[in-house]
Amino acid sequence: DDAVQSGKVRYVGVSNYAGWQVARAATWQRAVAGRAPIVTAQMEYSLLERGIEREIVPAAQTLGLGILPWSPLGRGVLTGKYRHNTPSDSRGGNAETAGWIQIYLEDRGRRIVDALATAAEGLGASPTEVALAWLRDRPGVVAPILGARTNNQLLAALASEELELPEEITRALDEVSAPPLGYPEAGWAQRR
Repeated sequence: DDAVQSGKVRYVGVSNYAGWQVARAATWQRAVAGRAPIVTAQMEYSLLERGIEREIVPAAQTLGLGILPWSPLGRGVLTGKYRHNTPSDSRGGNAETAGWIQIYLEDRGRRIVDALATAAEGLGASPTEVALAWLRDRPGVVAPILGARTNNQLLAALASEELELPEEITRALDEVSAPPLGYPEAGWAQRR
């Protein structure tokens, strides 16, 4: 509140909150006169990490908050660079950071990356472009937080803005990357 009132920042957001925390914080800020409203939630979100769709996305939509996805390329895995091996100069090839990447290199992650690569090939685009175009079109997403380290990485990311995904590709990517649902988000009587 002080930072907004002093002009040091324009907007307030939260990061890595649970759904109830986002709702509570945003509601509190709006309920007390003079408080700066929370306008964004910064969360990990990609084809590999869709867990925020259970509670964060509905909360953000209800409260009118924008979503700022961090790691929109699944910690680099969605670029396809880990598809056949682990580059030695990557985070996955570094003993200190390999665990950060490894969780997305399991069977589910491989299926998602293979589907993404197939879609990219069919569209004449890169996996980066397709992954970012898919994310751009998700409800509530206002802008991904990119970690481009090179000019080529930045150009590939920016090219995603020109790419329009056909409905059948979006549907196929949605299906292969769907987060598992259980109680309560799937409902108590809807389990099979």
